[in-house]
Amino acid sequence: MDLAKQAKIVDSIHDTLDDFVGQRLKVRANMGRSKIIESEGVLMQVHPQLFIMEVDRKRGRTARQSYQYVDVLTGMVELSQNGEPLFEPFIPENDVLGADFTEMVEEDEEETVLS
Repeated sequence: MDLAKQAKIVDSIHDTLDDFVGQRLKVRANMGRSKIIESEGVLMQVHPQLFIMEVDRKRGRTARQSYQYVDVLTGMVELSQNGEPLFEPFIPENDVLGADFTEMVEEDEEETVLS
Protein backbone atom coordinates (compact mmCIF):
# COMPACT_ATOMS: atom_id res chain seq x y z
CA MET A 1 0.00 0.00 0.00
CA ASP A 2 1.54 3.30 -1.03
CA LEU A 3 1.98 6.28 1.25
CA ALA A 4 -0.69 8.45 -0.40
CA LYS A 5 -3.29 5.71 0.04
CA GLN A 6 -2.32 5.26 3.69
CA ALA A 7 -2.66 9.00 4.29
CA LYS A 8 -6.16 9.00 2.77
CA ILE A 9 -7.19 6.08 4.98
CA VAL A 10 -5.81 7.79 8.09
CA ASP A 11 -7.83 10.90 7.18
CA SER A 12 -10.97 8.80 6.74
CA ILE A 13 -10.40 7.12 10.13
CA HIS A 14 -10.07 10.58 11.70
CA ASP A 15 -13.26 11.80 10.01
CA THR A 16 -15.21 8.70 11.04
CA LEU A 17 -14.08 8.91 14.65
CA ASP A 18 -14.97 12.60 14.74
CA ASP A 19 -18.61 11.49 14.40
CA PHE A 20 -18.26 9.20 17.43
CA VAL A 21 -16.94 11.78 19.93
CA GLY A 22 -18.86 11.42 23.20
CA GLN A 23 -19.99 7.87 22.48
CA ARG A 24 -19.00 4.63 24.22
CA LEU A 25 -16.62 2.39 22.30
CA LYS A 26 -14.75 -0.80 23.00
CA VAL A 27 -11.00 -0.79 22.33
CA ARG A 28 -8.86 -3.86 21.72
CA ALA A 29 -5.18 -2.93 21.56
CA ASN A 30 -2.33 -5.29 20.70
CA MET A 31 0.56 -4.15 22.86
CA GLY A 32 3.03 -6.71 21.51
CA ARG A 33 4.50 -9.87 23.03
CA SER A 34 1.05 -11.49 23.11
CA LYS A 35 -0.30 -8.75 25.38
CA ILE A 36 -3.76 -7.59 24.34
CA ILE A 37 -5.62 -4.97 26.33
CA GLU A 38 -9.38 -4.69 26.06
CA SER A 39 -11.18 -1.75 27.58
CA GLU A 40 -14.37 0.21 27.18
CA GLY A 41 -14.86 3.93 27.46
CA VAL A 42 -15.92 7.19 25.90
CA LEU A 43 -14.19 8.75 22.91
CA MET A 44 -13.26 12.16 24.29
CA GLN A 45 -11.26 13.96 21.61
CA VAL A 46 -9.86 13.53 18.12
CA HIS A 47 -6.69 15.28 17.08
CA PRO A 48 -4.82 15.31 13.76
CA GLN A 49 -2.57 12.35 14.66
CA LEU A 50 -4.32 10.62 17.59
CA PHE A 51 -7.55 10.19 19.50
CA ILE A 52 -8.18 10.11 23.24
CA MET A 53 -10.44 7.69 25.10
CA GLU A 54 -11.52 7.89 28.71
CA VAL A 55 -11.63 4.23 29.69
CA ASP A 56 -13.22 2.54 32.69
CA ARG A 57 -11.00 1.17 35.43
CA LYS A 58 -11.67 -0.70 38.66
CA ARG A 59 -13.72 0.85 41.47
CA GLY A 60 -15.40 3.40 39.21
CA ARG A 61 -12.18 5.14 38.25
CA THR A 62 -11.35 6.24 34.74
CA ALA A 63 -8.10 6.78 32.88
CA ARG A 64 -7.26 8.54 29.64
CA GLN A 65 -5.55 6.63 26.88
CA SER A 66 -4.43 7.88 23.51
CA TYR A 67 -4.13 5.88 20.31
CA GLN A 68 -2.83 6.75 16.87
CA TYR A 69 -4.91 6.42 13.70
CA VAL A 70 -2.01 4.52 12.15
CA ASP A 71 -2.53 1.79 14.77
CA VAL A 72 -6.13 1.44 13.57
CA LEU A 73 -4.86 1.29 9.98
CA THR A 74 -2.42 -1.52 10.78
CA GLY A 75 -4.92 -3.44 12.93
CA MET A 76 -2.98 -3.00 16.17
CA VAL A 77 -6.01 -1.17 17.60
CA GLU A 78 -9.55 -2.34 16.92
CA LEU A 79 -12.61 -0.26 17.76
CA SER A 80 -16.17 -1.50 18.08
CA GLN A 81 -19.55 -0.29 19.27
CA ASN A 82 -22.29 -2.67 20.43
CA GLY A 83 -20.23 -5.62 19.21
CA GLU A 84 -19.93 -4.23 15.67
CA PRO A 85 -16.46 -3.21 14.44
CA LEU A 86 -16.19 0.41 13.31
CA PHE A 87 -13.60 -0.45 10.65
CA GLU A 88 -12.97 -3.46 8.46
CA PRO A 89 -9.32 -4.53 8.11
CA PHE A 90 -7.53 -2.08 5.81
CA ILE A 91 -4.69 -4.44 4.96
CA PRO A 92 -5.64 -7.92 3.69
CA GLU A 93 -4.31 -10.67 5.96
CA ASN A 94 -2.09 -12.13 3.24
CA ASP A 95 -0.56 -8.68 2.62
CA VAL A 96 0.35 -7.86 6.25
CA LEU A 97 3.89 -9.20 5.89
CA GLY A 98 4.22 -8.08 2.30
CA ALA A 99 4.08 -9.89 -1.00
CA ASP A 100 7.85 -10.57 -1.02
CA PHE A 101 7.65 -12.48 2.28
CA THR A 102 4.62 -14.46 1.09
CA GLU A 103 6.45 -15.45 -2.10
CA MET A 104 9.51 -16.55 -0.08
CA VAL A 105 7.36 -18.75 2.17
CA GLU A 106 5.58 -20.28 -0.83
CA GLU A 107 8.93 -21.03 -2.51
CA ASP A 108 10.21 -22.64 0.72
CA GLU A 109 7.09 -24.81 0.92
CA GLU A 110 7.56 -25.93 -2.70
CA GLU A 111 11.19 -26.88 -2.02
CA THR A 112 10.17 -28.81 1.10
CA VAL A 113 7.52 -30.77 -0.83
CA LEU A 114 9.95 -31.57 -3.65
CA SER A 115 12.70 -32.78 -1.33
